[in-house]
Amino acid sequence: MAQPLDLAAVRSFENLEFLARQLVDGFITGLHQSPYHGFSVEFSEHRLYNPGESTRHLDWKVLARTDKLFVKRYEEETNLRCHLLLDVSPSMFYPRPSHDKLHFAVLCAAALATLLQRQRDAVGLVTFGDRIELQTPVRSTSTHRHTLLLQLQQLMERPAPAEHGGTDVAGVVHQIAQQIPKRSLVVLFSDMLGRGQQEQGETLAALQHLRHQHHEVLLFHVMDRATEQEFDFAERPYVFEDVETGEQVKLSPSQVREQYRQAMHDYTQELALRCGQYKIDFVPVDIREPFDKVLYAYLVKRGKVR
Repeated sequence: MAQPLDLAAVRSFENLEFLARQLVDGFITGLHQSPYHGFSVEFSEHRLYNPGESTRHLDWKVLARTDKLFVKRYEEETNLRCHLLLDVSPSMFYPRPSHDKLHFAVLCAAALATLLQRQRDAVGLVTFGDRIELQTPVRSTSTHRHTLLLQLQQLMERPAPAEHGGTDVAGVVHQIAQQIPKRSLVVLFSDMLGRGQQEQGETLAALQHLRHQHHEVLLFHVMDRATEQEFDFAERPYVFEDVETGEQVKLSPSQVREQYRQAMHDYTQELALRCGQYKIDFVPVDIREPFDKVLYAYLVKRGKVR
């Protein structure tokens, strides 16, 4: 069984590319030993011939060896285009340095980029807070993946922002939806926090924009479940600060724990419900749990897109 990631140890790795490769190798090994071994994690250059279609692309050498009809599959037919959208707003630096949501999301993005390149799928990276910070081309080469991982490595080393700031998921997603020319898979890593009901509605409308453009959407809701959902703090006075607005409130956890839990439950349930209505895959992930859930969700989604 996969073990939770020690994110403090992860940050000590100077080579994120090596770490991502090791994590993907471990995941694939576990996948082959699990009930999910039917999922293909290797690129296939052929598909079975369908009676009635052109014989132009039949592979006669395979026919001679196997006595079965296979058609050669070309890059346009086989490969997936994937856009990784990574929220790097102040709230993603919670709960503490070296063990925060951003480090978890970066590592998952690095592993996904590695797996995508192994399958000869094209991948691009977008990082954003209240605006797009970085946007790369979408390519499938090993050189491109190496460049992406170097950029992700820089995010691993980024200190928490000294100033407060917000997030504009809706604006970024609308912008990306207008730019993607072909049917693609859009993978979003975000905590989806710091947004009121109106902002949440705008974000979901932006994700629906992607669906209207015939793109597939996979939303990883990245959270520290113990504190952000269960409000599991020791019973003593705290000063809680909103990292995006700077607003502070002093209280003891027991004063608001039950109301907070209910509010968070209602919020996430509504988010999951609306995503389901729009046919957006909503996957809650806890930074203290194994990251395999992320790669497995990607494989399931990739199977639907191909």
